[in-house]
Amino acid sequence: MDKVKFDLSDEVAVITGAGGVLCSGFAKVLAECGAKVAVLDINLEAAQKVADGICEAGGKAIAIAADCLSKESLEAANETVKKEFGACTLLINGAGGNNPKATTSHETLEPEFLDKEGEISFFDLDNTAFGRVFDLNVRAAVITTQVMAKDMAKNGRGNIINISSMNAFRPLTKIPAYSSAKAAVSNFTQWLSVYLAPSGIRCNAIAPGFFISKQNYDLMLNADGSLKPRGNKIISHTPMKRFGEQKDLWGTLLWLASEEASGFVTGIVVPVDGGFSAYSGV
Repeated sequence: MDKVKFDLSDEVAVITGAGGVLCSGFAKVLAECGAKVAVLDINLEAAQKVADGICEAGGKAIAIAADCLSKESLEAANETVKKEFGACTLLINGAGGNNPKATTSHETLEPEFLDKEGEISFFDLDNTAFGRVFDLNVRAAVITTQVMAKDMAKNGRGNIINISSMNAFRPLTKIPAYSSAKAAVSNFTQWLSVYLAPSGIRCNAIAPGFFISKQNYDLMLNADGSLKPRGNKIISHTPMKRFGEQKDLWGTLLWLASEEASGFVTGIVVPVDGGFSAYSGV
């Protein structure tokens, strides 16, 4: 892989949601820079596939099944990490997601949509699903940090990178729960950076723009790969005129992960979105 080489051989990286599209790439690139990587995912099979790939390429990785909404599950995972690699020094809070029941059918409300069978307006959003989105994106990051960063505080050294979204800068239509939750992740990042700074711990966030994943494929693309209206609208409002690719996040990740490169950087949220959040549409 052609990139600037960062030496992360002193780092024990714990990545949640690491069986997914974006965070699996994070695991691989951190391992290539020498980090020992714990691949955490609620889906052990997905996590194992990522860890196996890293080990086959000569890196160091273990797969651990973990539920980021269960403190007991995370504590067990943390004990495994410490046994295999030592205490976590770099935490990537990548677990998250949306819920279809917390998504409106249309971008804006028209009177004819009210109480129409099969249509979901703001007034029909499922409160349990709405709360679940906050659980997956916000509470999961809070609980994981409570478990994994305590040793960082004791050791006087650590680095936390949360995964926010460009939704945190400019909320998207149809997904109020996800947009609100990611705004909370950004705010939590800033709060945590101040709180943990005296303990030698940095905390920042990456806010990806539009990357195609299992979660959003059906919203963006047709079965043949052509753009749906929402996907077309996104590309037309992205100055770089394309969706992001996995590798587009790696440079930002490595910069934030490296004490040498960003040791005086804490409390920021970095958008990686092809200019979407900067463009007014005019």
